[in-house]
Amino acid sequence: MRGRLRLGTRLALGVGALSLVVFAVVGTALTMYMRQYQERQLAAQMKLVQLVQTKDAKAHGTVERRPYYGWYTAVYEVRGGHAELRRPADVPADTTALAAVAEAQPASGTTHLTRTAKIPGEGAYLLRACSVERGVVLVSAAPLADVRATTRRLITVQVVTFAAALAALVVAGRAVLRRGLRPLSDLADTAHDITSHDLTDSGRLPVRADGRSGAPEIEELRSAFNTMLEHIDDSLVVRAEAERRLRRFVADASHELRTPLMSVRGYADLFQYAAAHSPEERDRHLARLRAEAARMGVLLDDLLLLARLDAAEVEAPLRLEETDLVELVRRAADAFRAAHPDRPLTVTAGPGELRLRLDPARIRQVVDNLLTNAAVHTPAGTRVAVEVSFEPSAEVPARAPTGVSGETPARVPRQTLRQAPRQAPHRAVARTPAAAAGERGGHGDSRGPRGSGAARGGRGLAVVRVTDAGPGIPAADRGRIFDRFYRVDEARSRDRGGSGLGLAVVRSLAEAHGGTVEVTGGPGATTFTLRIPTTGRT
Repeated sequence: MRGRLRLGTRLALGVGALSLVVFAVVGTALTMYMRQYQERQLAAQMKLVQLVQTKDAKAHGTVERRPYYGWYTAVYEVRGGHAELRRPADVPADTTALAAVAEAQPASGTTHLTRTAKIPGEGAYLLRACSVERGVVLVSAAPLADVRATTRRLITVQVVTFAAALAALVVAGRAVLRRGLRPLSDLADTAHDITSHDLTDSGRLPVRADGRSGAPEIEELRSAFNTMLEHIDDSLVVRAEAERRLRRFVADASHELRTPLMSVRGYADLFQYAAAHSPEERDRHLARLRAEAARMGVLLDDLLLLARLDAAEVEAPLRLEETDLVELVRRAADAFRAAHPDRPLTVTAGPGELRLRLDPARIRQVVDNLLTNAAVHTPAGTRVAVEVSFEPSAEVPARAPTGVSGETPARVPRQTLRQAPRQAPHRAVARTPAAAAGERGGHGDSRGPRGSGAARGGRGLAVVRVTDAGPGIPAADRGRIFDRFYRVDEARSRDRGGSGLGLAVVRSLAEAHGGTVEVTGGPGATTFTLRIPTTGRT
């Protein structure tokens, strides 16, 4: 705020105010001490003078020797509490103060009495009364004008000196504080510089608080400030990437939904215009309407599934139960052979069951998507191989996949969905379909040695590998092959290339089960490897 003083100025003024209080206390104490010291010195001097004057008063009855200039001396006879002045005497015109101290001295019970009094017309005096003999009191009065003048000069010197020291302290302190607080000003400038950057499209903050000067506290503040900027920088990058992906997702989803909707509307118009035509033509248009509606329904189902898997606070659609993975894969293979008779498929599995807790419908969807991906992106006649095995591993945690058994949907935490490791514990070794066919003898199932024996009783990974002998996936596209709406060939028609959600669904469902999916290989041998952790199987 413009009306408020800066921190350095306020600190300097605060130090100045504190110093002013200290100077005032010191000056007052020094002044009082000096005045009392001078009065004690004057009283001692009066004592020495009265020693001589007492002898004079005893010998002559009065003091004949003249006192110091400005001093007064008087001898009083005190009877019945009343003091009577002996003359001749060197006294002021008003002797009330001298008579009062002479009357008070016998009653004090001491040999002498000292007090300060103001004599009218003369000023302040120090009065000292001492006993000469019984009933006779000697009173001396010394002026305090010199003492008061010295005190005033001392006060003047103190005021001037302390004022100069205070001004110098404030100015020097302001300069020192400004230099010491300069790193804080630099931090403020850095913060203002950050506000001048447009962070809507960029996720980077090219501003940092630098400098080596400053106290350890300033260094700690600078380090904490830079650490905060690093965190903000990372958050902005994540936000910018999330917004970019969201915009692309919305655009792709809108485009994908627009195509079947336009087809539905077009076929509906054709159906209306062809109402008077032959029943065969109406049935053909109605079949195309149903096909486009079914295609749009599949797309919406995939989008809904991905949205539910991504949500952290909703229940993911997993219903876990004890399932034989080998039997599940064989059923998926049978369905694939029925739908794609032009593509030879071989299945390799162990002789026994591979039972684990999973959602059979969702894992079946994963296997179907992988097989469909192999059929869609490879020419007719391409060999496809599926292998089911078990990989024992001591590093796999002893936990079941996310979810509960029965019909209650399982809650999937965000860590499971978004932070699953991208690297599988074991890299898949690509095997050519030709070699696989040679080992398995073409169509049908083969029960090889993998996954058999005592290894099935421990912890490890249930592994499903889908390999095809197609043209392969370019290395540049493998890192994004599981992104939503991503296609290796953007020009591929949607009737053939799909919506681009199949592999995204595969990855999300694999991560929801606590597993991973990866792609390896090259032209002639592309392998998708699904790994699901399993423990305590029967």
